[in-house]
Amino acid sequence: MSTLGTPLPAALIPDCTKSEAHHAAYRRAKTHDEIFVCIARQGQRWMVELDAMSCSGPTIPDEALTVLQSAAEALVLADTVTQANISPDYISMRAIESEQRAREIAAAFHAALHGFRQLCIAVPIGRRRA
Repeated sequence: MSTLGTPLPAALIPDCTKSEAHHAAYRRAKTHDEIFVCIARQGQRWMVELDAMSCSGPTIPDEALTVLQSAAEALVLADTVTQANISPDYISMRAIESEQRAREIAAAFHAALHGFRQLCIAVPIGRRRA
C-alpha cells in the first residue's frame, strides 16, 4: 500500500524557481512515491505547485476536490492569489505576495491533498454500499 510520503511543513517546501531545482525536487518526489509540492518566484510574486501524478496513490474524489476548489476560490476572493487551478492530480496558484505566504499555502494544500488521498486508500470509494 502506498504511503504517499509525509506532508511537508512550510519551511521545508522546496523553492523551485530554477528549473534544475524543479527537476530535482520532482525526481525526488517520484523516487520516494510522494506528492510533489514546491514554490517558485515569478517576477515579484510567488507561485505554488502540487502534482499528485508523481506518486502512485488514488485520484481524489469529486467531494474532496470541491473542498480544495472552495479553499482556492476563497484565496482568490481575498486577493491572496490571482489565479488558482485545481484538478484531481494537479494544483497551481499564482501571484502570491510573499515567499512566506506561498509556503503557508503550499503546506496547507499539500497536507489536505495528502490527507484526502490517504483517506481514499483507507476507504476506497468503489466499496461503498448502495
